[in-house]
Amino acid sequence: MSSPVPSTRECKGWIHSIESCGTVDGPGIRYVVFLQGCPMRCQYCHNPDTWEYGKGELMSVHEVLEGFYSNLPFYRNGGVTVTGGEPMMQMAFLTELFRDLKRSGIHTCVDTSGIMFNPHNERFMAQLGELLPLTDLVLLDIKHMSDERHRKLTGHTNRQILSFARYLDEQGIPVWIRHVVVPGITLYREYLEELGSFMASLHNVRALDVLPYHTMGMAKYDSLGLPYSLEGTREATKEEAAAARQIILKAYKRAREN
Repeated sequence: MSSPVPSTRECKGWIHSIESCGTVDGPGIRYVVFLQGCPMRCQYCHNPDTWEYGKGELMSVHEVLEGFYSNLPFYRNGGVTVTGGEPMMQMAFLTELFRDLKRSGIHTCVDTSGIMFNPHNERFMAQLGELLPLTDLVLLDIKHMSDERHRKLTGHTNRQILSFARYLDEQGIPVWIRHVVVPGITLYREYLEELGSFMASLHNVRALDVLPYHTMGMAKYDSLGLPYSLEGTREATKEEAAAARQIILKAYKRAREN
């Protein structure tokens, strides 16, 4: 006999933190929930304190959303974004959170790398089948188009991430692509153009955010006693990020026209 589906108040997740006024994590003003746990080890990650699962605070859906619902008029043109860490490590909690929000007609967004996607895992795909109908938008972080360089940058292949992007396209789930430009790593025309061409193969892309690499997270590595892999790598400028975005979009347009 299968276990009963946990009620909204029973289902709990490991929470790193909550931001009550997010403006860059989806449309409008967002209530942003940071979940704990991530399998990726991105060299430029500015939240290494979210990596380890089982840390932070164990909270129910009701506890997490209490601050949102008590200020609901403030979010009338926004909604809730769940990020991390990697939010899809806690699929049951993420699904119950979104189920609660959709009962009230709230816009839902998940910020993910897509690293957890596994079409060969029946349990995961069943969970994903429950989550996606409750999801209005996916912010998909594409770290690097080269699989070899992606492995060096994150410790993982990019294959399931690109497969996840295609799956979201098949399911008709709107996506915003996010990409961080790092001098000497991702800030190369060939990789930017490859990303643009890949985006052109999808039909669900609604926006593109190109973010400049920064070193604001270095202090966290020091406090955690972790080495900072990109020490000595210069930050990307806003101008470089804007120029990179134009390269991606031009490649996107060319691929769409061909």
